This record gives sequence, C-alpha cells and structure tokens, in this order.
Amino acid sequence: MLRSAILIALTATMARGADSKIDHVTIAGSDLKQMQARLASIGIASVYGGAHSNHATEMALVSFPDGSYLELMGIPAGADPKAVSEHTWAKFLQENAGPTAWAMRTKDLAAEVKRLKAAGVSVGAPSASGRVRPDGVRLEWETSDIGAGVRGAFFPFLIQDKTPRAQRVYPQGKPVSREFRGVTLVVIAVRNLDDAIKRYHEAFNEPPPIKQVDAGFGAYLALLGNLPVVLAQPLNSGSWLTGRLEQFGEGPCAFVLAAVNPSHFQAASRTRWFGAEVSWFDPEKLGWRLGFEAAR
Repeated sequence: MLRSAILIALTATMARGADSKIDHVTIAGSDLKQMQARLASIGIASVYGGAHSNHATEMALVSFPDGSYLELMGIPAGADPKAVSEHTWAKFLQENAGPTAWAMRTKDLAAEVKRLKAAGVSVGAPSASGRVRPDGVRLEWETSDIGAGVRGAFFPFLIQDKTPRAQRVYPQGKPVSREFRGVTLVVIAVRNLDDAIKRYHEAFNEPPPIKQVDAGFGAYLALLGNLPVVLAQPLNSGSWLTGRLEQFGEGPCAFVLAAVNPSHFQAASRTRWFGAEVSWFDPEKLGWRLGFEAAR
C-alpha cells in the first residue's frame, strides 16, 4: 500500500513538474570541448551553441523533445579575464563544478516576480541577456534571480525569451537528442533538509514532501510536491555531498533525465528513489553526476 502511494505521488509530482517548465540546467567547467567529449563518451551528443555576450563564456547544448536542455558552459579561448573573474559562476567554471544552476521558463516574467515579492521572497528585477548562434542568429531573453544566493543555485532563476524560444533550444530545428524526453529532476545539495523544505514552501507553496534515505548516494532526500526537485542533505561528514557543499555551497549536485529506452545506456550504479529506479552514469568518466530513469 505504501509503495503504491509513493508511486502515485511520484507520478503526480512528475506530471506537475511538466507544468513547472524546466528551461535548462547548467553544467560548468573550464574546457567546453572536454565536457562535450566526456558527455559523448557515455553516448550523449551535444551541439555548439555559441559564445555569450558577456565575453566570458561559451556553451554547447543537448536539447530534448519536452523543451528542456542540458547547457554545457565553458571559458572560451580569448575570454576577457576580468569578465571571467566577475562572472556569477566564476568559481564553478574555474574549478570544474559540473552541475551549477537551473532555470525555469515563464511566459510572464513580470507577473512571477510580482508573485514572489508578494510572498516575501527576494527576487531580482528582470535583466536582459543573449548570445549569437554560430549561424548568426541573434537570441535575446530576460532573466530574474530568486533569493540572495548564487544565481540558479538553491532556487532556479527565471527566464523569458524575447526572440522565439525554439531558436534557442533547437539550433538545428529539432531536438539534439530523442533518446531522452527531457530533464526530470534537479538534485540540490543542501545543508539542512528541513530548512530547505521551508524555504521552498515559502517561495512556491510546496506541499509536504516525500522523504527517504539513500545510503549509496550518501544523502537524506526530499522529493518536492509541485516542482521537479529533490533536496539532498549529506548523510554524514564522510558523504561526497559534504565536500561539495564546502567547496560550492548549496546548489545542484546532479540531474536526472527521462530515458526513452534505459537499456540503451550503461549504468555504473542503480538505486530506487521514491519507488522508481534511477540509474547513474559513471561519475568518474563523466566528471559529474548524471542519472536517468524510464520515461513515463
């Protein structure tokens, strides 16, 4: 009975997660080509997306049919050292953090900013940004940061396109990969699980989460009810999460994809989260933690 209840709750969560609109998740490192090669070594191809207008970063992406995508972000040759050092993710880029941030897309950025402010949550004013694709297509968008911490780390940052979103997500006119439906879970390392749950409830009015312990992952876990988010508190001082929190603070530590055919990929390890099997690619080979589960 409990297992059935968990499965029903998980299914409902993932259905609501689709409404939460993960825009993309960011994986940061110093060498973009190396990150692309490592991702290709586990069977996931990416395409170069171009340099950002900040003179500090460039990106490649793996987009999926549901509109979400993996963004690989690196430091290009000839980058402005001052711009790199002042970048909000400078430490993550220079120290090869891997999972760094995540974004939620919205059709009305101003309205969501107003809602968050009314809830007493700190949120930044919309800020314009963009990049030029290798084929010359100019992309423009606006973003707002939630909370006072690092952009897109504990809370997602919000993004609204000013140019057609499909041009940003599908540079080839179609998803880069159809092996996965999309990004289904953002796993966020936190210092205190109950405190993190409270902060998410204040911002997004989250219902009580489902909790479990995963000794293999080294964490106490909480699956949020209306967002595609799993909060992860280190199980003990020896957990890999403890070291990550000391180095990078609270923020994404892993991502999970929805695989159309999970048997197509080689898993280094497997676990069960909230009634569903989650497989993990080899983190030593990839350089960061990426999981996959069967698409629903």
